[in-house]
Amino acid sequence: MGQFGMGQAVRRTEDSRLLTGGGRYIDDVPEPAAAIGFVLRSPHAHARILGIETAAARAVPGVVAVYTAADLAADGVGPIPAMTVANRDGSPAAAPPRLVLATDRVRHVGDQVAFIVAETMEAARDAAELVEVDYEALASVTDTARALEPGQPLIWDDVPANIAVDWETGDAAAVAKAFAGAARVVSLDLVNNRVVVASMEPRGCLAIPDPATGRTTLHSCSQGVHTLRGMLSQALHIPEDSLRVATQDVGGAFGMKTFCYPETCLVTWAARKLGRPVRWTSDRSEAFLTDTQGRDHVTHVELALDEEGHFLAVKVDTIAGLGAYLSNFAQYVPTHAGSNMLTGVYRTPAAHVRVRCVFTNTTPVDAYRGAGRPEAAYVVERLVDKAARELGMDPAELRRRNFIPPEAMPFKTALGITYDSGEFARNLDEALAQIDRDGLAARRAAAAARGRLRGIGLSSYIEACGGGPPDTAVIRFDEAGVPTILVPTQTGGQGHATAYAQLAADRFGLPLDRIKVVQGDTDLTPNGFGTGGSRSIPVAGSAVDLAAERLIERGRRIAAHLLEAAEADIDYADGTFTIAGTDRDIDLDAVVRAAFDSRVPKGVAAGSFEETAEWAPPDGAGTYPNGTHAVEVEIDPDTGVTEIVRFVAVDDFGTVLNPLLLAGQVHGGVAQGVGQALCEGVVHDPDSGQPVTGSFMDYTLPRADHLPAIEFSWNVVPCRTNRLGIKGAGEAGAIGAPPAVINAIVDALRPYGITHIDMPATPQRIWETIQAAGA
Repeated sequence: MGQFGMGQAVRRTEDSRLLTGGGRYIDDVPEPAAAIGFVLRSPHAHARILGIETAAARAVPGVVAVYTAADLAADGVGPIPAMTVANRDGSPAAAPPRLVLATDRVRHVGDQVAFIVAETMEAARDAAELVEVDYEALASVTDTARALEPGQPLIWDDVPANIAVDWETGDAAAVAKAFAGAARVVSLDLVNNRVVVASMEPRGCLAIPDPATGRTTLHSCSQGVHTLRGMLSQALHIPEDSLRVATQDVGGAFGMKTFCYPETCLVTWAARKLGRPVRWTSDRSEAFLTDTQGRDHVTHVELALDEEGHFLAVKVDTIAGLGAYLSNFAQYVPTHAGSNMLTGVYRTPAAHVRVRCVFTNTTPVDAYRGAGRPEAAYVVERLVDKAARELGMDPAELRRRNFIPPEAMPFKTALGITYDSGEFARNLDEALAQIDRDGLAARRAAAAARGRLRGIGLSSYIEACGGGPPDTAVIRFDEAGVPTILVPTQTGGQGHATAYAQLAADRFGLPLDRIKVVQGDTDLTPNGFGTGGSRSIPVAGSAVDLAAERLIERGRRIAAHLLEAAEADIDYADGTFTIAGTDRDIDLDAVVRAAFDSRVPKGVAAGSFEETAEWAPPDGAGTYPNGTHAVEVEIDPDTGVTEIVRFVAVDDFGTVLNPLLLAGQVHGGVAQGVGQALCEGVVHDPDSGQPVTGSFMDYTLPRADHLPAIEFSWNVVPCRTNRLGIKGAGEAGAIGAPPAVINAIVDALRPYGITHIDMPATPQRIWETIQAAGA
């Protein structure tokens, strides 16, 4: 294993550079000759565009160009590609084209109307004020549940009832039979609130054309350069090899920076058209209006149980908001990505799920940390808690009674997912012990004496991640014996440079600081999907591990040749090849030099020492991280203010690569989950469609005082679906935290007969709920 190998709590190698100002983010990419792009945006949630006049704007000193949809159409630009899924009857989903600039209508506040390119931002803004757009305001609908009601405005004329797709999975007949014979049925209506991503670094891009080659280099704060290049080439109808996409440091992404946005297309197209660099950077106001947002589900769920409290069947009906346009993976997130997880960690024999994805006059929605799995876990874990209360059972006991046991693994759920591993009761028992649930009664009484309410909430979550298409990795040694790892993923703060180097250090027995990691350049890195779905280390890491294994095998052949021994007799450990049972050896550096000097046996490539490996999850199967989060809260009933007193997380992430990186991922995810549970939520004026939460003055992010110290521990149950036994960890905190927090709040509010409260459980909402209960 070595000092820097698997399981070691190695500090991040990139932190020194980042903490001393050495980060290189999108605005740090120098290009003095770049013109500045500015997007003129719609002030209306829904309106017809009757005409656009740009002459005055074009005449502003310093303005290079003013573009409208007509200019893009003349060059054949658009639409931006989007994945679709089939309706439950097999018919194709509605997929209206998302053009780069609005043509006849704008469909949400912030919709793109014109693109101004100028020498300075001041000139661009001055020109934007002179663009005359003749709007005819139309009625709008921003409420997800109301969007499909009769009489609501249609966002797209050819999409009846605003339903983009009506999708289902599971066995409706088996569910109906189970419900007919159930001893008890529990139902729940809940909202998974729409949230703003609010990454620390706003989106931005810089396109630099090269007239000599006809190629364009796009610098963008993305989550994967190859995926972005593919989508961009489709939207612009240009060959992929005419584009180089590069990403350096990224100040937070959380799914939102995966996608191909209109601004990316505009900047790249304008730079190619003008023959000069063009730069655009979002400000925070634009981010609130145009960065894809997350969640936005309205769900009715029912659970059938027998006399002993065993789950018989679950049926779920969800309306999922997509916003005004289809973002790249918008239909996939609430359907295949999330809804297949709606049986959770339980042996529920039958399940049926219906999801209707609807258009609204709002910012588009797409994958946000967890991408459908937090929504599913919230439904399941709130439902289980409510069932326990209605049955008069201990919520922990009801969970235990229905857990899938370890001996049942691999276990195929009623929704077709096969879990390879997991010890769910173990996670639960350890979380209960750590939070001292047995002592709650005394703490509750002490809180009551102070006029406060106490409660504990649990969530035993599971998610699917780390699956999908293959990734490729290259490990290349130079003549000095320094290895460079090239991977197609992209760090957004997770510590990739440390994680990949640690994998290689474990294999090669080399010091961590000797290993270089390269990401984020389509001209340098091998092909792959990019970062998302907690797949970087399970998938790309497995490719790195395989490439390292192949290099060691190549080195073993060279060492055998140099030592005049049989290849089968050569052992490798800690950077040295040794003839087994002897003291004769040769170090890795000498083997690498021999490879470059062509002192290699027949059949081994000379002149280099590198290997390429592609690794794909078997049959696309993912990993299934799981755990139990236990939360204790105290509420002031006079103000509705909630304090999280304890937060215990016991998780199973399979084999642990680096405990420090792991803890960082859990802590960050928990903070985002707590934010959604307690304070975050996008609000629109129902009459005008205007965003009410359009800035940090109105939209509350979690702060340090929202969280106690997170008590995090883990159980190692290696997965069987990748080479490393690692289950993805990046999304777990955001999945487990919301239901645990809301369950704790509902538990604290039991004296008032309150059985549910929707997120965000703000002080005002809690206070109003208490008052409505007649307290």
